[in-house]
Amino acid sequence: MRRVVVSGVGVVAPGGADVESFFSSLIQGRSSIRSLPGALAEQLPTRLAASIDFDAQCHFPVLRAATLDRFSQFALVAVRQAVADAALSFDDELRERSGVFWGTGMGGAVTLELGYNDLYLKGLDRVRPLTVPMSMHNAAAAQIAIEQGVRGPVLTYSTACASSANAIGEAFRAIAHGEIDLAVTGGSDALLTFGALKAWEGLHALALADPLDPAASCRPFSADRSGLVLGEGAGALVLESEEHARARGATILAEFAGYGRSNDAVHITKPAEHGQVQAMRQAIAEAGLEPAAIAYLNAHGTATLVGDAVETAAIRSVFGAAAEQLAISSSKSMHGHLMGATGAVELIVALMAMRSGVIPPTANYRVADPECDLDYVPNVARHGVAIDAVMSNSFAFGGGNAVLVLRRYCA
Repeated sequence: MRRVVVSGVGVVAPGGADVESFFSSLIQGRSSIRSLPGALAEQLPTRLAASIDFDAQCHFPVLRAATLDRFSQFALVAVRQAVADAALSFDDELRERSGVFWGTGMGGAVTLELGYNDLYLKGLDRVRPLTVPMSMHNAAAAQIAIEQGVRGPVLTYSTACASSANAIGEAFRAIAHGEIDLAVTGGSDALLTFGALKAWEGLHALALADPLDPAASCRPFSADRSGLVLGEGAGALVLESEEHARARGATILAEFAGYGRSNDAVHITKPAEHGQVQAMRQAIAEAGLEPAAIAYLNAHGTATLVGDAVETAAIRSVFGAAAEQLAISSSKSMHGHLMGATGAVELIVALMAMRSGVIPPTANYRVADPECDLDYVPNVARHGVAIDAVMSNSFAFGGGNAVLVLRRYCA
């Protein structure tokens, strides 16, 4: 097994259009959750989202932008950042020894909804010619490969909320086993459409708007939590083998140490403790660490009543007495649930915490819950923390669990 390292990261997310500004907003405890605009909000009882002010024409020529769904636009911009951060230049040999491993929960949801609107609301007899290549789940991965010239495996993972965490973990495995030398990996989703919001509304999983401060509506682990808030965005990482990174003189940001994956095999929407425990234990074991070595855990923490309690119980099962010293936070309290992008974005949050020694808070934490009784870094970031290993949890509808562990790189 080869050692695998992270050499570049990129983010397009609520709160920041790049990694530095995004992480800065988190450590300030600044929530990007807000009321939905205009006509869309008027048709929904739950009028909250974490959206991005994104002008595609700042990143793409007009005709190019017209061929890309919003989730692919996010993906391409985040990947450009990660490739630049890695100071990466592809030659023909590297193109063939590289892959794209991308996650998305809903693919081109915006394009698909526009097609339905054209057919069923406007009464048109056809949809836009590029509807299929724009809305297919592998559109972002394919567009990344085309733009970067990657000729190795180009794979898409769609495992709901765990999509990008699975994509990153599988990229790690492919490099560790020598199948490729480098991977562009991560995930993106842009599902703030009327249809998607109505579908989530039907599950009764969305947060109620805080009457005084809509930005405080997502309250993970707090006893007064009422549900999740949907967001949109993308996170991208460049992973490569240690020898490849060192040979080209790359700046190594972290070592990718462990990946755990499991399925609860119990219920399509309700989480189960045993599956989460299994995935966390796998990731820690592969990293060759004791649980106490993990200093920070970016929790799945969606702010649902059941989900947060189950995750807390699973953490206690895995960490035992060390759970009392573990710093845990849910950055979803500020950027919302990014669905297929969330695993990638939150792994980058964990990486930035390790590199900076600053742990972002769980914002909007108000009332202690006896079932959620760990250290959730409430409301205020924690500075000056020595962090040598971090974990990121992603747990999904369908029972899927994906857990990623990074540690500080030592040659």
